Amino acid sequence: MNVTLTESRRVLRQLQLDEAKTKAERNKLGQFATPIALAADIIKYAKTLLPTDPKIRFLDPAFGTGAFYSALLQQFLPSQIVKAVGYEVDSHYGNESIKLWCETSLKLHIADFTQAVPPNSDLAKANLLICNPPYVRHHHLSRVDKVRLQRVTEEIAGIKLSQLASLYCHFLCISDAWMAPDGLAGWLIPTGFMDVNYGQPIKDYLLNRVTLLRIHCFDPTDVQFEDALCTSAMVWFKKALPPANHVVKLTYQGSLIEPKMSLMMSVKSLRQTANWTQFGLVSAGGNSPEQPLKLSDLFTIKRGLATGANRFFVLTSEQVYDYQLPKEFLKPILPSPRFLGVDEIEADPWGNPILENPLFLLSCDLPPDEVKTKYPMLWDYLQRGVKQGIRDRYLCKHRSPWYSQEKRPSSPFLCTYMGRRDTGRGKPFRFILNHSRATATNVYLMLYPLPILAQALLDKPELNKQVWQALNQISDQALMGEGRVYGGGLHKLEPRELGNTLVEKVFDIISI
Repeated sequence: MNVTLTESRRVLRQLQLDEAKTKAERNKLGQFATPIALAADIIKYAKTLLPTDPKIRFLDPAFGTGAFYSALLQQFLPSQIVKAVGYEVDSHYGNESIKLWCETSLKLHIADFTQAVPPNSDLAKANLLICNPPYVRHHHLSRVDKVRLQRVTEEIAGIKLSQLASLYCHFLCISDAWMAPDGLAGWLIPTGFMDVNYGQPIKDYLLNRVTLLRIHCFDPTDVQFEDALCTSAMVWFKKALPPANHVVKLTYQGSLIEPKMSLMMSVKSLRQTANWTQFGLVSAGGNSPEQPLKLSDLFTIKRGLATGANRFFVLTSEQVYDYQLPKEFLKPILPSPRFLGVDEIEADPWGNPILENPLFLLSCDLPPDEVKTKYPMLWDYLQRGVKQGIRDRYLCKHRSPWYSQEKRPSSPFLCTYMGRRDTGRGKPFRFILNHSRATATNVYLMLYPLPILAQALLDKPELNKQVWQALNQISDQALMGEGRVYGGGLHKLEPRELGNTLVEKVFDIISI
């Protein structure tokens, strides 16, 4: 068969098949086709890891239309491919793939790989597995599927994944039963497992049960899949226990064949590190990880409050006036960072923030009967929320009463929860100095000083500004190294991640 011609037909059919589905349908099944050039690079790199004249038993557990198989046929002679097996759960793609590759020896199963029975003989198992598994987040998995996948993964790989784990984590672990000893695997997966808690078992598997060869992290601003907002990594390993003193190659940005950055890390170092993406940031920024204090040594860090319906509970002065809402149930609250034009928030004599467009949080702990009797205007406004379905939203219906808010007192220091570097500021995160009594929503992280620091600030209020300035001197690389990054270069920091950030200048200022 003419492989080049078939590849052209495959690309055309891929586009047609994708267009026949909505974006929501493809997202639900995690169907993001591998770009042609990327698939070619992956197979070219695999060729450098294989013997000179290999006898390939190929497996792709999430076949799609066969981007990897097509690249395989272009890189290897037919005599070198002794077996090729694929699985595709969606017949929409699977049936077309069978037609496309009917002249080859490919055996394609239209079935769920996670429920298939692996071969009994090592000679029947794959010695080259290349896969771009479905990126199905746990929200799209049923409770029954989560329990089944968790059980199968533990039986095969000996690790127990969290029920927060995405489907690709299960694919990687379940494939262990399909690989021959010393077989090579290349997985194109999101980088999320490298930084989040649910990814720790995956990292344990890669470090302890197989020989991790290389991880390449693509540039987060160069999204590999146009309609998938995630940053991708290529993970390579051999099915064999790691040798003593084994080192892993970590590469960043650029292409798989020509990365921009490269470093070697021992398995021991990786075992002791929770966040693997930080190595590339540290390498790029040149900052030293040797610092004496973490922010968690000085602050309790919490996400701002989640109202469940900001448009209903966060009100302008005009709305407060129009609806005649009682002031005792209103508290000043900061606008989202994109509408906050200052980094230092001054306060009036009553502690209200001096902002051009002040906002107020509605929260009331009184039972409905008392509100209806004593505060008829507030009651009328709450009925609007009932009619709009606000009361039945997830967070609201789990509060009692539904119009009360979680307690988040104001904090003197805040940090934005997410951001990009390609903004006018050129910084993904901002530290805010708050002199007011305003609280904040969950687009901020709130830093509450621990007792020793709180006492120092109470004794010398002028230190607040110096502490804030010290926070702003924390390098972007240090913050991004602790956080996580998503497609398009969106960086996020959770409270624990911000708490892990190393800092020394605050210590110098307060002279504890």
